[in-house]
Amino acid sequence: MRFTKPSWVAHTDSSAPEGSSTAAKALTMFSLHVHPDNSRIATGGLDAKVRIWATAPILSKDVEESGKIPKSLATLTMHTGPVLAVRWAHSGRWLASGSDDSVILIWDLDPAGSGKVWGSDDVNVEGWKALKRLPGHESDVTGLAWSPGDRYLASVGADSMVIIWDGYTLERMKKLDLHQGFVKGVCWDPVGEFLATCADDKSVKFWRVTDWGLEATISKPFEDSPGNTFFRRLSWSPDGAHITVANACNGKGMVFVAAVIARSTWTSEISLVGHEHTVQAVAYNPHMFLRDVNQPIQTQNLCSVVALGGDDCSVSVWQTKSARPMIVARDAFARGILDLSWSWDGLTLYACSSDGTLAAFAFTPEEMEGILPVSAQEKYLQKFGFKDPRIRTVNVPPPADVEMAHVPQASTGFGSQTIKQEVVTTLVARKGKAKKRVTLDNIPSAGVTTNGFGHHGLSAPNSAIGMAPPPISPAMMGSINMGIPSQLPPAPSPSMTSHIPPHSNNVTPAFGSMPSQGLLHSQNVTPSLGGQQQPFPWSSQHTPRGEIIDLTAYGEPADPTVAGGGTDAPMVDSLDTPTTPVRGKNKGSAGVDANGKAPKPRTLGGDKAREDMGPVRVLRPAGGVDVNEWRAAAHAAGGGHEGVRLLAAPDLKSLVVAKIEGTDEVLEGSNDDATKPSEVTLSYGKQVQWLDYLPSRILLLTLTPFFCAVALEDSSITVYSPTGRRIMPTMSLSSQCAIFEGSKNHLMAITVQGQMHIWNVRTQRTLFPPVSVSSLLTTPNSSILSATLRPNGSPLVHLSSGTSHSYDANLQSFIRISDSWWATGSDAWTTRQRTSTTGVGPVQQMESVISELRMNAAAAAAAASAASAAHSREGSAESSGGAGGESKGASSTVGTGGLVLMGGDETERPPWWSAAMTLGHLETRMHAARVLESPTEFKQALLVYSKKIADEAFRGKAEELIKELCGPVYWRPGREESWTPTVCGLAKRDLLKDILSIFARSKTLTKLAQDWQETLRRAAAEDL
Repeated sequence: MRFTKPSWVAHTDSSAPEGSSTAAKALTMFSLHVHPDNSRIATGGLDAKVRIWATAPILSKDVEESGKIPKSLATLTMHTGPVLAVRWAHSGRWLASGSDDSVILIWDLDPAGSGKVWGSDDVNVEGWKALKRLPGHESDVTGLAWSPGDRYLASVGADSMVIIWDGYTLERMKKLDLHQGFVKGVCWDPVGEFLATCADDKSVKFWRVTDWGLEATISKPFEDSPGNTFFRRLSWSPDGAHITVANACNGKGMVFVAAVIARSTWTSEISLVGHEHTVQAVAYNPHMFLRDVNQPIQTQNLCSVVALGGDDCSVSVWQTKSARPMIVARDAFARGILDLSWSWDGLTLYACSSDGTLAAFAFTPEEMEGILPVSAQEKYLQKFGFKDPRIRTVNVPPPADVEMAHVPQASTGFGSQTIKQEVVTTLVARKGKAKKRVTLDNIPSAGVTTNGFGHHGLSAPNSAIGMAPPPISPAMMGSINMGIPSQLPPAPSPSMTSHIPPHSNNVTPAFGSMPSQGLLHSQNVTPSLGGQQQPFPWSSQHTPRGEIIDLTAYGEPADPTVAGGGTDAPMVDSLDTPTTPVRGKNKGSAGVDANGKAPKPRTLGGDKAREDMGPVRVLRPAGGVDVNEWRAAAHAAGGGHEGVRLLAAPDLKSLVVAKIEGTDEVLEGSNDDATKPSEVTLSYGKQVQWLDYLPSRILLLTLTPFFCAVALEDSSITVYSPTGRRIMPTMSLSSQCAIFEGSKNHLMAITVQGQMHIWNVRTQRTLFPPVSVSSLLTTPNSSILSATLRPNGSPLVHLSSGTSHSYDANLQSFIRISDSWWATGSDAWTTRQRTSTTGVGPVQQMESVISELRMNAAAAAAAASAASAAHSREGSAESSGGAGGESKGASSTVGTGGLVLMGGDETERPPWWSAAMTLGHLETRMHAARVLESPTEFKQALLVYSKKIADEAFRGKAEELIKELCGPVYWRPGREESWTPTVCGLAKRDLLKDILSIFARSKTLTKLAQDWQETLRRAAAEDL
C-alpha cells in the first residue's frame, strides 16, 4: 500500500489578501467523491466551492512533476455556503453538490465554461455549469446519494428531512419526515430495494423504494452515541447483505464502534472495534471479494472490504473475513476524517479531513486479491429478485435507416418520447442533413467505461432495466474533439438493458503508440445499430467552444471512431494540437475493415512482444588505462586537458536498459553481433510500443516521460519522442559519452574528455556552451562519483573529495554547493548519520551523500590505523617506537580520498569557530537552493540563518539582510531596478516579515525589527 497526501489539493480562502497566513491556510474539506472513470475527484469545502482535481498527479509523483496533466481541473462557485456533500452520478455525467445554503446543485459539463474563475485567480481547465438548482431543504444539506442506475437522487439535511428526487427529470418526488433529528447520512441498497438514512435522533431508518414506506428502524447500537459529529456517513456492502453505520457506541458510550446491520434481520450483532474516537465515515469497496481465490464463486466464499474514518485522525480498512483490520493508518491527519471514497477499480481509497487535506491509499492488485468480476457480482444481486415497479420494460425495435421526425428539441440534438407517462429522452446522432435515430435499445447503461484494473467482459441479463447512461468522461470527449451539449440530460430508457461489451484490443489509440501508464484506463464503446462497437453517439453538429483537457494522456485513449453512419474518425496526431473530422466521400465504410471492425492502428514494431535478452554480456570493456594516468600525462604535457580522457567510457554491453521509476515503461538497447544493427525499443509491460535501428553500438540510454535519448559508440546522440519520432537532429560530440542523464525536458551528456552539454529538448536549445569539468578534478585522487540533472536543467556533480558542484550559467562557472568541510563545525549540518533521502530536497540529499562518504572514509581510516597498530606490536620494541608513530600519523589520510575528516574532542577550535562555520554553511546552502530552484530549502535555510544572526546579535549582518530583502522602500513593479521582488519563486518582502518576527525576539535587534516592520507597513499602505 502506498500513501500519498498532496499539499496542493486544498480549499483556500481566495478572498484573503495575497500572501497572508489566512490565504495560505487550508480550509476544512467536508466531502469528496471519485468519478466513475477514476480520472478525477470532486471535493467540497468550507470556502463554499466545489473543486475538481485530476487523480493522476495525486497517485503518481512523476505525473505531478511532469506538469503534463493539470492538477486542478475546475472550481465551481455557485454555492453561498460551505459545501457539505459531493457525489458523482453512476453515469459520470452529472455531479451533485449539497451545501450549508440548503440548496442542491446539479453540475453538467459546459464546453464554453473554461477559463479564469470570476473573482479569483483560479483557472478552469474544464467548464462545468449548474444545470439545475434543487431547492427543498430548509437547512444544511448534509448528504447525497444516487441510486443504482441513477434512477433516484436522495438528499438529507439538518431540517430532519429526506427528499427523493427523480434522477431523470430532477423533479422532487417524495419527502420523508419521520426522523426527529438532523439527518447526517444516506445510502442506497445496491439492489435498489431500500434506502437507508442515519440521524442525530440516534436511529437508522430503512425505506422501501416501492412505496417509500418505513421498513425498519434500528436504534440499539446508537443510544449512547454522541450527537456533536459533523456526519454519520453510512455505507451498504456491495453484496447487499450488510450495512455499516458510523457513530455507534458499545459499553454505554465508552467504546466507539461502527455497527454492522444485517439485511435479513435488521439487527446489529457485529461491531468493528478499534477507533479511539467516534467514527464519522464508512465506505465499502465497490467490489466483492473471494475469501479463497482457489474456491468457486459461492455465497460462503464471498466477503467485502470496508474503510472507516474517525475523529481519532485515523483510517482503518477491514475485510469481512477477518476480525482484524487489514491496515490502520494512525495520525494520518491532524484532525478528524469527514468523508471516504473508493475508486471504481477498488484499488485506491481517498479520505478528506477537517484539517483541510486529502490523502490517497493506493493498494496493489496483490493486496486486493480475489476481486470478483462485475458480471458475477451483478448475477449475485439477482438473487434478491427485486424490480422497481416504476421502471417498465418497453421494447422499441431499432429502425435500420430512418429520417428523424421533427421534434421541438431539434436545436439541441435531442428527441423525446412519452411512454406510459414517463418521459424518456433519446440522444440523436447527426451528420450533415441526414439524420439517424439512435434507438432506446442501443443506449448503453452505466458501467461501459472500463478501467485499468478490470478488463472484464460484462453482460447483465435483460431483467436489469432502467439503468442510467454510460459513464461519460470529459476526457474522452475532449480527446476526440467532439462537441458536447451544454445541457445534456442523462437520457435513461425504460427499455434499456445493461450491456457492457468485453474488452477489445481493437480500440484505436488517439496518441499513436504512446504507452499507457496504468493510471487512467477509460474507453467509451457502445453497440451501434449494426452491432458494431461505436462511441457514445454525441451530435457531431455541436462544436466545442472551449477546449476540454485530455486526461487520457497517461491511460488508454478513447476510440476515435465516430458513431452515426460511419463518420470518418478524427485522429489526434500530437499531444497539444486538436484535429477536426476528415470529410470523405465514402463515409459509409470509413473506419472499418472488410469484417466490419475498426482497424487496429500500427506502430513501428508495435506487434512485437518484448523478448527476454538473457544475461547481459560485456562485449568490450571500457579499457585498462587508468584515468589518473591520463590526467598525469596531460599535466606533464603542459597542464591542459584538450583531447585527454578525463573520465572512463562505459562498457559496451549486449543490453542497456533505462526505466521510469514507478511505471512499466522500459527503454532497451540491444547490441548483438557485428553483423546485425543495434536496436532500441520502448516497451510497456510485455508489449513493444516502438523500435528503431541505429548505425552504431549503443552505450547509454536515458528515459523521461517526455523523451528518450540514446548515446552511441560513434559519439553521436539520438533523441526520440514518446512515440518514437526523432524530435532532434542527430548530434555528434567530440568524444563518447561517459555520463548520460535526463530529467523532465532536459538532457545532459558528459563526454570522456570532460565536456558537459545540457540541452532543453522541448525548445531544442542548449542552456550554455559546452564546459569542461576538468576544473573540478584538480584534487589528487579525486573523481566524479555521480552526476545527475535537476528538472530545471541544473547539473549536480558529486566528487569523491566530499564536495558537490553545479554550474551557474549567469556566472559561467562551476559553483560549490556543498562541502564536507561544513560538517566539521556547522551546527546546521544535521545529516551526520545515514538518513533516508526520500521526500527531502536536493541540498539535503547532497549533504546525506557527503555524510555517508565521510562515514565510510572514517571507517577506512580507523581500520588502517588498527592494522598499523597491530603490525607495530608484532615488530621489535625498538622499531615500534619510531615506525609506530609514523604509521599513526599516516593513517589519518588513508582511504579518505581528499575528504575533510577534522573532528574529535582533542582538536582545539578557534573562538568563533562554530558561529563562522554555521553562518558560512547556511549561506552556501541558500545559494545552492537558489541555483537548484528549491524554494522550501531556501526558506528553511534563511530562517535558520536569521535565528543564528539573532542569537549572536550580529546587527550589521541583520541590517544588511533586511535591506537586501526589502529593496527600495517605494519599489513598484515595472520600475527599472536591479533589485528583483522574488527569490526562488518566493516574495522577498513576505520572507522579510518572517525574519523580522525572529529579530524582534532578540534583545539586541528588537528596535531594528520594529523600525523595519513599521517601514513595511507604510510601504504596503502606499501600494494600496
